[in-house]
Amino acid sequence: MFIEQIKNNGKPYLRLVHAVRKQNKNGDMVSTKHVLLNIGPVDRYDDGQPDFVERLKKSFKAGTPLIPSLLPYCDDKKTSGIYRFNIHEGSSDCFGHPKLFCHLLLERILEELGLQNFFYSYKGFTKIEYDVYGFAKLLIFGRLLNPASKAATVRQNEDYYEPILKDFNPDNVYDTLSFIAENKDKIIRRMNTSLVKKAGRSPEVIYYDVTNFYFEIENPDDDVLDEEGNVLEKGQRKYGVCKEGRHQPIVQMGLFMDDEGIPIAIESFPGNTLDHLTLCPAMKKTIDSLDFSRFIMIADRGICNYMNLLHLLDAGNGYIISKSLLKSKRKEREWTYGDEGYTIVSPDFKYKSRIVKRTVKDENGNSRKVEEQVVVYWSRKFEERSKRENKKFLDFLEKLEKSPSKFRITALQAKSLKKFMKKEYVNQKTGEVLNSSDILGFIDFEKVKEYKNGMGYYQIVTSELTMDPKTVIDKYHGLTQIEDQFRVMKGDLETRPLYVRTPEHVDAHLLTCMIALVMMRIIQKHIRDLAINKKDDVYWNVGMSGERIQAALNKWKVDALPDDLYRFMDVDDPDLSLILKAFNIEIPAKLYRRTELKEIKTGTKIFT
Repeated sequence: MFIEQIKNNGKPYLRLVHAVRKQNKNGDMVSTKHVLLNIGPVDRYDDGQPDFVERLKKSFKAGTPLIPSLLPYCDDKKTSGIYRFNIHEGSSDCFGHPKLFCHLLLERILEELGLQNFFYSYKGFTKIEYDVYGFAKLLIFGRLLNPASKAATVRQNEDYYEPILKDFNPDNVYDTLSFIAENKDKIIRRMNTSLVKKAGRSPEVIYYDVTNFYFEIENPDDDVLDEEGNVLEKGQRKYGVCKEGRHQPIVQMGLFMDDEGIPIAIESFPGNTLDHLTLCPAMKKTIDSLDFSRFIMIADRGICNYMNLLHLLDAGNGYIISKSLLKSKRKEREWTYGDEGYTIVSPDFKYKSRIVKRTVKDENGNSRKVEEQVVVYWSRKFEERSKRENKKFLDFLEKLEKSPSKFRITALQAKSLKKFMKKEYVNQKTGEVLNSSDILGFIDFEKVKEYKNGMGYYQIVTSELTMDPKTVIDKYHGLTQIEDQFRVMKGDLETRPLYVRTPEHVDAHLLTCMIALVMMRIIQKHIRDLAINKKDDVYWNVGMSGERIQAALNKWKVDALPDDLYRFMDVDDPDLSLILKAFNIEIPAKLYRRTELKEIKTGTKIFT
C-alpha cells in the first residue's frame, strides 16, 4: 500500500494504491495496481512547504498522515494492528496454498558460495539461452529438501513461494547436468575460494574416504576398446565390493572434507576401482590445485599405500593413516601386544608410540626411505565392540577346538577360517560341506589365540614425528565425521540408487549432492555455534541432524491472503525457530507485504 502521484487532465493528482498479483488471460501471474482511495489534486492539500508529496508519503508510513482521509488506512496498516480484508464465498482465496519460503535462505547460501555469479558469468560466456542457474538451484534445493528424480525435481518448481523457473523446457535439466559436469572443477574451486575468503577455511587436516553408490541395472558398462583390444575408456558402472552388500553395478566416490566437517571436493571412479587407487588421482584433480597451506591427510587403512603417502610428502603435506595389525610383521605385533612402554590413561585405555624407518616404493618403482611415528592403543570399548561383532565366529572356534567331531563346516565358514590355516598344510577337499575332522589339522590355534588377544588394539602411522600420540589418536578419530556425511548422502539426500546413465551426468549428480551437503553443514555449523553448552568433542557435535533440518525447512512456508498480504506457517516450530535464530532471522507475528518478504532474504547474513 502506497501513495502515488499521477497526471489527471494534465494536473498532478494523488491516489492510494496497492499492488496485487493476478492471473492474466495467458495464465501467467502479473502484478497490477488496485486503487484504494482517490485522494485528489495535489494543489488541494499542498501546504506551500518544500517536498510536500515526499513528506506526505513519509507521514503515511509513520501512521500520522498529513491528509486526514488517509488515517483509516494507517490504522489498518500501522496503528491498530488489525487487518481487514474481504473473502467472498466461492472465491479461490477461501483455500490456502502455502508455498516453500526456505529457498530464500538457501539462495543466500549459494550466493555466498559464489555460485550465483559463477553460473551467470559462464552462461554469458557460452551464450546459453535457458536458465542454467535456475535448473541448478532446483536440483540442489530438491536434493536437500525433497529428493526425487530429475523430472520430478523440475515439477517441484511450483512448490516455491517464488517459482524458480519461468517459461522453461523441462528437458533442459539434462543440459544443466552436462554443464555442471563440464565445469565441475571450476565449481569446486569457486566454492573453496569463497569459503577461504568469507569463512576463513584453512584446514589443518583434510579427511578422505571412499564409498560407493549402486545402480538398479542388470549389467555393468562395457569398456571402450580399440582394434587391438586395448582399453580406451573404462566403463563407469561396474561390479565391485558394494558397501551395502548389493550385487549390482556401482560407482566409487571419493570425498574430501575439511576439519569443520564441510566437504571440499568429490571424485567418481569406476565401480571396480580399489580404494587405495583413488586417492592420488583425486588429489591431482582438485586438492593439489587449491590454495591450501600445509595440511595433514587423514584416511582409513584401505588408503594406506605408500605411493599415496609419498605423494602427500612430496607436496609438503603430512598424513595420519590407520594400518592393519593382522597384516603387520610379527615383530610389530609383538611390540604392540607387549606391556612395556604403554601410557596408562585409565583401566579402559592405554597407548604408546615409537619412531620407525622404512624403505618403500614410490609410484615409479623407486626405493625411498621414510620415517614415521607409529602409535598403538588399546581401548576396552573397542575390544568389547569387536567381541560383540565377532561373537558367533569366536564361539564357533571355541567349540570347534573342544569338540571337532561334532561340527560340519560349510564352504563359507571354511573361507572365514583361511586366515587361521597353517601354511604347511593344503586343503584338498572340494565338496560344498566339509567335515570338521578333515580340516582340524589346518587350524592354527596359536593364530586364533593371537587374534583374540589382539582385540581392542589399534595401530596408526603418521608423518608427524613430534605430534603427541594422544593428539594423533584424537585427530584420527575425526574420520568418523566423513562416515557420518556418507550416511547423510545415502539417507537424507537419497544420493542412491543412481538413475542417471552417462559418466558426465553421474559426476553432475554427485556434485549437486555434495553442494547440498555443504549447505546442510553450513546450517548445522550455525546451529552448533549458537549452542550455549558446546560439547568438547566437536567431531560429534553437528547441532541438528540432517533429517530434522530437512523436516524443519519444509515447514517454513508462506500463505498468500487477499489484498497482497502474506502469513508465515509454522515459524514457531522448535527446530525451525532454532534455524532462524542461528541466522538471526526474525519473523514477528504479523502479516507481510511482498516487499517485506524480500527484505528477509536481503537481510540474511551467512558468513560474518
